[in-house]
Amino acid sequence: MFTGIIQGTAEIVKIDEKKNFRTHTVRLPQGLTHGIELGASIAHNGCCLTVTKFEDGLASFDLMQETLRLTNLGELSVGDQVNVERAARFGDEIGGHAMSGHIITTANVVAINKSENNLQIRFEIDSAFSKYIFTKGYIGIDGISLTIGDVEGNRFEVNLIPETIERTTIGSYRVGDRINIEVDPQTQAIVDTVERTLAQQR
Repeated sequence: MFTGIIQGTAEIVKIDEKKNFRTHTVRLPQGLTHGIELGASIAHNGCCLTVTKFEDGLASFDLMQETLRLTNLGELSVGDQVNVERAARFGDEIGGHAMSGHIITTANVVAINKSENNLQIRFEIDSAFSKYIFTKGYIGIDGISLTIGDVEGNRFEVNLIPETIERTTIGSYRVGDRINIEVDPQTQAIVDTVERTLAQQR
């Protein structure tokens, strides 16, 4: 489980590309390296990955075909940064919202509005997933727990404070970028249950 509170960004320092498979290696921030063991879960841009090798602050992770298909991780190159969060432990403070690290789809950046102390970004999501998007609801964007602002059809906005911009990669977004999306699991469960119930009643 994750909380959507990004603990830092990690630079991709190596990529080993194979057919429908890649291994990438990142340099983790110093504060996140304590106690890491093989098999540990660390979210990259919101996607839960498993540590397959760890040495001198460098951690390697395998990305299977489904991960490459569903997320933006296969589009990244050496030198790019990813948002990272280590798995939450029982007793940790949940500052964001409960997240599974399972990316459901991606969304595209369609507009960016910057002001002195704020950043507003508008996204477009596949219409099949817009039923999970509600004003004031939670959403995971590249692993960042955010509150949804205005919603129009399959487009929605989020508003960022300077701390979020400083701590994550979101300040570097450009129009057209493809972003990992995890909808709020509770919202998804409620919507899907209601849909099934209504379908059975018909």
